[in-house]
Amino acid sequence: MNIVDYLLLALAILFLVTGILGCLVPVLPGPPLSFAGILILHFTDFADISANKLIILAVIALVVSVLDYLVPIWGTKKFGGSKYGTRGATIGLIIGLFFGPVGIIAGPFLGALIGEMINKDDIKYALKAAIGSLIGFMTGVGLKLAVSLLITFYFVRAMMV
Repeated sequence: MNIVDYLLLALAILFLVTGILGCLVPVLPGPPLSFAGILILHFTDFADISANKLIILAVIALVVSVLDYLVPIWGTKKFGGSKYGTRGATIGLIIGLFFGPVGIIAGPFLGALIGEMINKDDIKYALKAAIGSLIGFMTGVGLKLAVSLLITFYFVRAMMV
C-alpha cells in the first residue's frame, strides 16, 4: 500500500461521513455521497468490492435519491395538500436549515401549513396537508439514512476482510 491508497481511504471516509450528514441536511445528496465513498474505496488496495455489489448500491442510491423528491410531494397530496403546501414545505425546509435539527423538521411542516393557509383559509385542511408533508419528509430522511448506513456497513465490512 502506498500514500495514494491512504489519501483515497481518507477521501472515501470523508465522503461516507458527509453522505450520512447529507441524509439530515437536505442540501447534500446523502446516498450518492456515501456511494462515492465506497466507490473510491474500491480503487484502493484496502478492500476488494465486487462490481456487482457496486452496481446494486449505485442503483439503490439513485432510486432513493429520486424517491426523496417524490415522497414528500406524495405525502402532502395524499393528505389533501396542493402545490401551495408542497412549495411551502420546500421553502420551509430551506429556511429551517438555518435553525438546526429542529428547523429541518419544523420548517417543512410550518411551510406546508402556511402554504395551505394561503391557498385555502381552513386550518383543519392546512394541518392535515402539513402533517402529510412532515410524514413524507421524515420518510425520505429515513430512506436516505438507511441506504447511507447500508453503504457504510459494506464499507466497514470490506475493510475488515
